[in-house]
Amino acid sequence: MFFKIGEVSQITGIKPYVLRYWETEFKLIRPQKSKIGQRLYRRKDIELILRLKKLLYEERYTISGAKKRIAQEMKNRNSKEDISKPSITPVQALEHQVRELKSLLNMLQK
Repeated sequence: MFFKIGEVSQITGIKPYVLRYWETEFKLIRPQKSKIGQRLYRRKDIELILRLKKLLYEERYTISGAKKRIAQEMKNRNSKEDISKPSITPVQALEHQVRELKSLLNMLQK
């Protein structure tokens, strides 16, 4: 599921030019490009943008501080994911997708 920059702007409340600037500052924001060069954001991009918005606008981090905070959060998340995971069945994978979509819907309704 992909979102165009205008849709991401509406969802997050961040202007498109700011989103493009954040792409240059935060290497984790890497929308794919369509054949005509249009940015296509994924759910994880939107989640990161919302996290950055909170850090920069609500918690008043600087760009540099937000980069450090995001890097630390990613490191913590990766160390938790390193714990061996049991194999999942296709049904479990589908259930996970449904939960992810419901979560996105809840985020959009806020």
